[in-house]
Amino acid sequence: MPGMDRKSKVGLVGTGMVGASFAYALMQRGLANELVLVDANRGRAEGEEMDLNHGMPFVRPMQIMAGDYADLAGAAVTVVTAGAAQRPGETRLQLLARNAAIFREVIPAIAQSNPHGIILIATNPVDIMTQLAVEMSGLDARHVFGSGTILDSARFRYLLAEHYALDPRSVHAYIIGEHGDSELAVWSLANIAGVRLRDFKSATGKGYDEGALQRIFEQTRDAAYAIIERKGATYYAIGLGLLTIVEAIVRDQHTVLTVSSVMTGQYGVSDMCISLPTIVGADGIEEVLEPSLSREEVEQFRHSAAVLKQSLAQLRTGGQA
Repeated sequence: MPGMDRKSKVGLVGTGMVGASFAYALMQRGLANELVLVDANRGRAEGEEMDLNHGMPFVRPMQIMAGDYADLAGAAVTVVTAGAAQRPGETRLQLLARNAAIFREVIPAIAQSNPHGIILIATNPVDIMTQLAVEMSGLDARHVFGSGTILDSARFRYLLAEHYALDPRSVHAYIIGEHGDSELAVWSLANIAGVRLRDFKSATGKGYDEGALQRIFEQTRDAAYAIIERKGATYYAIGLGLLTIVEAIVRDQHTVLTVSSVMTGQYGVSDMCISLPTIVGADGIEEVLEPSLSREEVEQFRHSAAVLKQSLAQLRTGGQA
């Protein structure tokens, strides 16, 4: 039944800052009985194991261990954060060649060790890395998907809430498309308690301001660059986002999340991983939703998919995937 705790094992491949932030959040939530940490740098995984386990007296007991790919057997979901870090001024798409090489080793090893589990990709550029992971794993496409625009949508909701002086949980808005520069805001469906933004007026007197809302979207789209410039990387918010996806899987919650999965004709897009609101449960991708977008939003979504397909084609032409 949805919402029930079940015995669960979770795998994590990559114990850098994103992976460690996810592991810390998972431990605090008490969602899993077992967590296996895998990293090319075994010492790093062992160090995270020790540090996390020393906090066990403060949380619900669980088993945390550093291991190898074979230890991922039986995991409900394996989260993949392994990859090269995004450098200041570097776009997510520029990470492609470096991270594709890493995935050629990582993904088949996970699939071989745990063929019945779900693989959740967080490595950037996440849409293309997810597409590669689907192909490299040989698993059902419903069981291999990416974190997509969950973080972008969270940033969007937070910034809108800040603008209107509201609880972010009361703001309902999505960023879809690429997790990157071609992403788009679904303005036509954004609402607060069912009231479209064009008609909403806050308690502080703020109403519809197209210029202010455009700046909010730009802040959303460019947030990673701003954070990387200041502190070198982003990890806390995406760690919580990954936890939310894993919780939807482990507790079979049928949660609607903007994850990245293989399109099968949505808005005319096929054979490319990209984000749309999607129902996620114990069996992975249950259904990709097609909300009623405006004509302009549909065109922007198709453009975003075309940008990703072009980058993937360039990668293949270069013989790197």
